[in-house]
Amino acid sequence: MEDLEEEPIPDIDSCDAKNPLAVVEYVEEIYNFYRQTEDLGCVCPNYMSNQFDINEKMRAILIDWLIEVHYKFELMDETLFLTVNIIDRFLARQTVVRKKLQLVGVTAMLLACKYEEVCVPVVEDLILISDRAYTRQEVLEMERLMVNTLQFSMSVPTPYVFMRRFLKAAESDKKQEFLSFFIIELCLVEYQMLKYCPSLLAAAAVYTAQCTLRGFKHWSRASELHTNYSEDQLLECSRMMVEFHQKAGHGKLTGVYRKYSTFKFGCAAKSEPALFLMDTRL
Repeated sequence: MEDLEEEPIPDIDSCDAKNPLAVVEYVEEIYNFYRQTEDLGCVCPNYMSNQFDINEKMRAILIDWLIEVHYKFELMDETLFLTVNIIDRFLARQTVVRKKLQLVGVTAMLLACKYEEVCVPVVEDLILISDRAYTRQEVLEMERLMVNTLQFSMSVPTPYVFMRRFLKAAESDKKQEFLSFFIIELCLVEYQMLKYCPSLLAAAAVYTAQCTLRGFKHWSRASELHTNYSEDQLLECSRMMVEFHQKAGHGKLTGVYRKYSTFKFGCAAKSEPALFLMDTRL
């Protein structure tokens, strides 16, 4: 019998061969680097046990509010993900009293903007959006504390960088893209999702959105090879995402749901959740 040749990885970059911004010559090396370094941006999934005055619920309220602020300021997608990452990495190393938690949030957004945005909101804008709860000096002092606590290691691989690549591998249209981002932004609010690394969260969000729109389980060979995750590896995380989708419009924290219920985001939040993924017999 002849040896079976290994099936090649589908080329998802040929369409961008003439686009210098797509850097197709070394895009694989870039994402291999992201995969090797993504752990640097992860935190202990139970770091709140070291905080004495704040808890998971307060974190959720803060991030839900920041998602609305991010939307109001019309900031770039990557700014939101980096903001949340900076908050978690800082809180994992520094204890914070509850009255300073919002200050941590707006300062993290300021720092993320300086890395990702062309036009950065001024400090006064952030003070105003916080109902003048803090002074300019307090924001600048918190900024100094945060960058020193994080040792100026600000830019790390977040779920966003993987989302762009994995959506491309899945040959996603705008509808699937909006739904994928709706699902993963729901996860930003949920403290329990810190146990998953950024690449797995991104892959599971794309998979969950794909299944939601198709009405059945689907994970292509191209997606599996470019994400390095099989369908079985994604199911646990995906089922949690379906639960978040199901309860998104209820309760007090509905910032993500309201954002993705608008026409601007294709009313993605109003899609029926993929409840069939909850069947553990699948």
